[in-house]
Amino acid sequence: MTKDLTEGPPLRLIIGFTIPLLIGNVFQQFYAMADTLIVGRTLGRNALAAVGCTGALSFLLLGFCAGLTAGFAVKTAQRFGAGDENGMRESFAAGFLLTAAFTVVLTAVSVPAVGGILRLIQTPVEIYDDAAVYIVIVFAGLAASMFFNFFSNIIRALGDSRTPLVVLAAACVINVVLDFVLILYAHMGVAGAAVATVFSQAAAAVVCLIHIFIRLPFLRLKRTDWRVDRSVLKQHLFLGFPMGFQMSIIAIGQIVLQFALNQLGAVSVAAYAAAQKIDSLAVQPMMSFGITMATYAAQNYGAQKMQRIRSGVNQCIAVSVGFSFLIAAVNIFAGKPLTELFVGAGETEVIRLSWVYLVSNGIFYFLLALLFIYRSTLQGLGDGVTTTVAGVMELFMRIVAALVMAEIFGFLGASLSNPMAWAGALIPLMFSYYRKIRRLTAVSADGRL
Repeated sequence: MTKDLTEGPPLRLIIGFTIPLLIGNVFQQFYAMADTLIVGRTLGRNALAAVGCTGALSFLLLGFCAGLTAGFAVKTAQRFGAGDENGMRESFAAGFLLTAAFTVVLTAVSVPAVGGILRLIQTPVEIYDDAAVYIVIVFAGLAASMFFNFFSNIIRALGDSRTPLVVLAAACVINVVLDFVLILYAHMGVAGAAVATVFSQAAAAVVCLIHIFIRLPFLRLKRTDWRVDRSVLKQHLFLGFPMGFQMSIIAIGQIVLQFALNQLGAVSVAAYAAAQKIDSLAVQPMMSFGITMATYAAQNYGAQKMQRIRSGVNQCIAVSVGFSFLIAAVNIFAGKPLTELFVGAGETEVIRLSWVYLVSNGIFYFLLALLFIYRSTLQGLGDGVTTTVAGVMELFMRIVAALVMAEIFGFLGASLSNPMAWAGALIPLMFSYYRKIRRLTAVSADGRL
């Protein structure tokens, strides 16, 4: 099932696309959340900290993969908006080949590097072994995450956000069941949580591929489709690599932040791990609106409907920013009981620090809402340069906050690194979007696009 986002009321289409996407993203968060919840309540605080401290390292690689494959799908969405079936097949083949190549290289490089990176960020001795086991298994299973992201991004690029939702829901159930089986009954510890995550993602990737083959016949590749021209591969790399690199830049900032937290001790690490799981769930509405705008902008760019992009962005901003205030209130007032789900009511200091993080981030969620929309829209328009510049700015601000403010204000200073990074990245994104959309609208109106 495909969905044309170039016709009809923009806000209705945006919300209709976002709702299944939001539910799907929430299910996706349950992968990591289920691991953290079950590990924290069954294996103890140190195991929770071990899984939590790998979050930034995991995002360094998995975030790159997600951004990379999302970039490949942008070209597919643009060709869909233009009604070019040959172009869609060509884009799908190029993305598949590049995804496979990056999977091989990244797996070969990342697995041997785990130990050195964990030592570099000074992972506490008491959690080092569990952290290494968990992240090595996740990296060894990179192909599952890589192809799941690629296939689901291709499906969304064609306007279908419901199918990935169904697949994610099923994968989440598999993940949770396997967590209990492997941790509680097979006694595999944190390794069981990692195996459950990889297996469920692999199953999701297979189901998405079957869906593409059966329900999207125009994407069935013939032998000749695999002979992709180098220029097409370069176009996809131009879109994909900046998006992946941008996500890695964000992850590097988080690794620096993790380094600062490690200096504060295992309690701070555990508090951050728990709070980040809650926070990652809380930001899903804003993130989902952003992902929607990438597909919306790409399809309408392919259809040369620039004024429609401007209208959709303005309406999406109003809704997403409104959501950000509502979610911030939930974070602030329900943060402590939510943290107790991960660590138990007895861990009073972990709960207190976690709440500090949720408050200091929640009140600035409106910046994040704007960041997601402007960044994703520019990605849909094929602008990889500005998003990379914004990522560098975000990295700089987060490093300054993590190393300087954490030293002065402790855990609060480290927590404020996120809002500072959002503000820094938002400046070039806003400037570039309004300049670009004015130019594209004027050119489109003259019929010269």
